[in-house]
Amino acid sequence: MAQVWAETTAATERGMPMRRFGRTGERVSLMCLGGWHIGKPEDSEAIRIMHAAIDEGVTFFDNAWDYHDGHSEEVMGRALATGGKRKQVFLMSKDCERDYEGSLRSLEDSLRRLQTDYLDLWQFHECVYDNDPDWIFDRGAIRAAVEAQQAGKVRYIGFTGHKDPRIHLKMLGKPHRFDASLMPINVMDAHYRSFLNEVVPVCHSEGVAVLGMKGLGGGYPEGTLPAKAGLTVEECYRFALSQPIASQVMGITSMEQLRSNVKLVRGFVPMPVAEQNTLLSKVREVAMDGRFETFKSTTQHDGPHHRKQHGFAV
Repeated sequence: MAQVWAETTAATERGMPMRRFGRTGERVSLMCLGGWHIGKPEDSEAIRIMHAAIDEGVTFFDNAWDYHDGHSEEVMGRALATGGKRKQVFLMSKDCERDYEGSLRSLEDSLRRLQTDYLDLWQFHECVYDNDPDWIFDRGAIRAAVEAQQAGKVRYIGFTGHKDPRIHLKMLGKPHRFDASLMPINVMDAHYRSFLNEVVPVCHSEGVAVLGMKGLGGGYPEGTLPAKAGLTVEECYRFALSQPIASQVMGITSMEQLRSNVKLVRGFVPMPVAEQNTLLSKVREVAMDGRFETFKSTTQHDGPHHRKQHGFAV
């Protein structure tokens, strides 16, 4: 943790702190703009928010093929197509398919919507069912990703998931050297199906960039943790940013939220371990059964596309 803090570049008046992106040599902004949330405002407002985020030094943008049935990618593509902004952003999107042909279609859809000829990071989305890692490797999705990388359409390959660290560890044990992994990083996690305790050390040992999400438990400012666990937004994000991660995805739906999060990240001071332990102790009783991490303890956060893949009702 101390090493990650030491390697974090300082913020500037119009820039974000930057951290190393795993073993790749890349650096990304400590704050990543979330793709699902940016699909919620009116298009013109969403584009205004994204342009302002870039101006503030947010260089890492998140998205996924299925966010709002592709609309999040479309509006982000429009935002990045103006003024050379695509070149200013480390752009991530995600593959929702598990087979070879479907993955190739997913990639072409994402490239078309995002108005780009390459993605900086393409991740296998929502590895939340125990057999997802097997499907990705047995049905050809990984072959499609490697071929896309060789063709220059994808620079780095990773995977995401929010349900159980066992599934992440299963992916990390597969015969591919992943570049990144997106996972829940928040103050409750240490006490229940802990990605921070079980997955992060393995990622670091293999040079895999750790990307955090669900720092507030799934929303802003009404996110589960601030609203129900008696914590503040600042406490939640400061704890998450103090972990050995490359970047934290933050959901933003308004200029007010953008300004608030930029201020928080730009002024970030690592939380001392003793203070972290105090916060962990404070939430221990309400964290141990997963009641505030419903993305782990229930199926209600599983995406409809993936539910259908596995034969579950939508």
